[in-house]
Amino acid sequence: MIDFSIPHESQQLVDTVRRFVTNEVQPLEADTERLGQIPAEPLHRVRDQAKALGLFAMNMPEDVGGGGLSNVDMCLVEEELGKTSDALIRRIFGQVYPMLLACEGAQRDDYLLPTVRGDRICAMAITEPGAGSDAASITTSARLDGGDWVLNGRKHFISDGDIADYVIVMAVTDKDKRARGGITLFLVDKGTPGFSMTGVQPMMGHRGYGHAELVFEDCRVPSSKVLGGVGNGFRLIMSSVSSIRLAHIGARACGMAQRVLELMRRHAGERHQFGQPIGEFQMIQQMIADSATEIFATRMMVLNTAWELDQSRDVRDKVSMVKLYASEMIGRVADRGIQVFGGMGFTKEMPLERIYRDSRVTRIYDGTSEIHRMLIARSVIKHGLTL
Repeated sequence: MIDFSIPHESQQLVDTVRRFVTNEVQPLEADTERLGQIPAEPLHRVRDQAKALGLFAMNMPEDVGGGGLSNVDMCLVEEELGKTSDALIRRIFGQVYPMLLACEGAQRDDYLLPTVRGDRICAMAITEPGAGSDAASITTSARLDGGDWVLNGRKHFISDGDIADYVIVMAVTDKDKRARGGITLFLVDKGTPGFSMTGVQPMMGHRGYGHAELVFEDCRVPSSKVLGGVGNGFRLIMSSVSSIRLAHIGARACGMAQRVLELMRRHAGERHQFGQPIGEFQMIQQMIADSATEIFATRMMVLNTAWELDQSRDVRDKVSMVKLYASEMIGRVADRGIQVFGGMGFTKEMPLERIYRDSRVTRIYDGTSEIHRMLIARSVIKHGLTL
């Protein structure tokens, strides 16, 4: 018999996060959208509350000050976090990249531990104007000169690149090897000579935090700032991809869609047209039924894959399926939500138009839907379907 029940301790955590998001975080959404940034005073207050509840840096191990959650528990938590905006999630609950666990020696005290505590903000600089889904094709380079590495290149769409205290930069250190031992990660501090931010790209959604363009011009970085060893950068990135895609896209998409579905459910009972609740109309019922079914399917995909990842199984194909299905699912559900609400769904008085805008990019970042379809198909053709 397979037991799909959630352990009591995990359910308590989920309930705590759910209450916190509903009561403390969601009330900040309107001002964040209107201002394009999170108001400072309530941000500090709510982030301090999150830290006091142990809800900061939950994806990191306990021995470095994080929550020490399994992949399953992290996905359950991210499902609840998905019911608010990405900007608020980043600032209140912490955006701590797993690659930082490769920090050694002084790097732990300078970068890893302060970031887990929330004292320093980190940005991840991978994407370039000519390298999006194909991260191995980056052109930012690093050459060894004495005891320093000299970085040259340009990164864009870098989340938090405008406010980060330091950046993890992916650069080519061996053009012949590239992804097979020729890509390295560097810890580059804000203010390092040759490192500059040239602008912030306005976005359709995800308001409240910046997406910056970063430039490296003969930027000298000491060898002590290499993260995880020379040539290990691509491996470090790929080792974290599965957990990030599962939690940040798969689980959050479930949470976003659940919030939309709940709004649809209430509206279907309260809104009357032609003398009856619109929930009595079959076309409204179809949109609600299809949304509920797709959310359930996505959630099962996410949790099953997270459980397998906790068992140290190879889940790359399943993660691609989750990323593909979850990102397209939230797009469909958000669109139905606006349709059910009609004109009100199109206004900024409702969170639906924000969710609609925010959800669109999930089909683009971390590999487009087209890229993941290609990866899934290639694997099936080569090995067959393994579930």
